[in-house]
Amino acid sequence: MAHALITGASEGIGKALAYCAAKDGYDVTITARSAYKLRDVAADLEAEFAIRTKIIVADLSEADAPAKLWAEASEWQPVDVLVNNAGLGINGNFAETDWGREQQILAVNIMALTELMKLAVRAMGAQGKGKILNVASIAASLPGPRMAIYHATKSYVLSLSEAVAEEQSGTRLHITALCPGATQTDFFDGAEMRSTRFISMGGQAAPEEVAKTGWQAMKAGQRRHIPGLLNKVFFTLPRLLPRPLIAKIIKQLYARKH
Repeated sequence: MAHALITGASEGIGKALAYCAAKDGYDVTITARSAYKLRDVAADLEAEFAIRTKIIVADLSEADAPAKLWAEASEWQPVDVLVNNAGLGINGNFAETDWGREQQILAVNIMALTELMKLAVRAMGAQGKGKILNVASIAASLPGPRMAIYHATKSYVLSLSEAVAEEQSGTRLHITALCPGATQTDFFDGAEMRSTRFISMGGQAAPEEVAKTGWQAMKAGQRRHIPGLLNKVFFTLPRLLPRPLIAKIIKQLYARKH
């Protein structure tokens, strides 16, 4: 039985990706910080798809968490698919936002993702095949005033994914960067974005649809997938408009309504 390890799987895109994996017959290891949410997801997956699940409660902002997670998951079964979905953000001016929170964002979005990806590349290389899906964002291509660190981390994820994918060209190890736009998840609560103009515009995609197209892109071996026509337009804005103008637009979208 094939095995998928999915981070940030208690809700949103990560949870939907767990359903995609289970539907394809994968046993799944799901991890997040919320034990009770993970138990609910696991019970649903086992009942609906008759696959096996493993729950690992982990806080990936802790330095030793990624290695422990990989060891426990791969000891259960060799990992055939790694989905790096866990991610954090915060809204506010760089000079004013909490550095402790931002250290957690950097730890999860960059350090944990990179360590898990390195462990996966080495293990999958030894196995002779594997797939990695890194959840980036259309933010990866845009400057993000008021979410500067989040945008920077997603630029890193996209660049890392594309670079290592090229290193693995000609092998059976494929790496895909999924770059969704605004999606109906609880991310915006944690990032303190519910009162922004960006959210009031509406139009957030369903996580199930984002996950479905991202999973299909991964199976097809695509290096980058941007779901939705409007998101593709946003992603290409830096080719069409001066970056200072884009930064001004994003700053207004991320501003809180009074």
